[in-house]
Amino acid sequence: MIWLIGNRGMLGTELSEALARSSLPFVGTDREVSILDQEALASFTRGKDINWIVNCAAYTAVDKAEDEAGLCRALNTDGPANIARLATSIGASLLHISTDYVFDGKGSRPYQEDDKTCPTGVYGKTKADGEAAALAACPRTVILRTAWLYGRHGPNFVTTMLRLMKEKDSIGVVADQKGSPTWARDLSHAITAILSAEENVYGIFHFTDGGEITWHDFAVEIQRLGRNYGLLENDCTVNALTTAQYPTKTHRPPYSVLSKEKIVKKYGVEVPDWKESLERFLKG
Repeated sequence: MIWLIGNRGMLGTELSEALARSSLPFVGTDREVSILDQEALASFTRGKDINWIVNCAAYTAVDKAEDEAGLCRALNTDGPANIARLATSIGASLLHISTDYVFDGKGSRPYQEDDKTCPTGVYGKTKADGEAAALAACPRTVILRTAWLYGRHGPNFVTTMLRLMKEKDSIGVVADQKGSPTWARDLSHAITAILSAEENVYGIFHFTDGGEITWHDFAVEIQRLGRNYGLLENDCTVNALTTAQYPTKTHRPPYSVLSKEKIVKKYGVEVPDWKESLERFLKG
């Protein structure tokens, strides 16, 4: 049985649906079982034959993390460590979701799994430390890094852009940060492929949708498809901004494209093109 922790978030909800479609037996929890309470975690597993734990729980408010460093560290570092120790104690494997923010974004080619991490903000540092803690406590761990996640079940860039384009005559979007969007449904399919594999390979893997774009590119395509599918009626100018023109509390990686070669080779995971996935998402 699979235990899905964080089953009511954007990714967790999507993954619950994917697991059900795949007929993989699972049980899901959210805040009712705290990842900061080792005894609560252990108590939940008693009497259950759990062979995989999937951790989708995390602190993800990147800028707010600078003011809530303690809470961010508890959820992104201490919690995964607790889950990993539990996984080892019950003989289960762990799949833990991480992020492109473990890199500083100064690279110029897609980041490989074994590239040195160099996070710059509280969020990225706590996620990098969470990776290390999970791998140290449970050798049978898969770390799955992703980026620019969007989906039906939580606030995200796509829905924010659609809302702003309806409300405003013009908006500005950063055009000097490059990465790859990820539809939560595609990421869920990748996770399901790992969980259902006949032979598991542990360690760090990357998954996003395919392609390299800027946030501005992403917004322009959201607008184009939004018009095509009747989601947008008014005209809204999408201006290209520099990072300097849109300051944030946390440094954003200027380049955060992740290489997917390893997960394709080891698990045969399909990597859809970002435009195709965005269109499928907006078509509903």
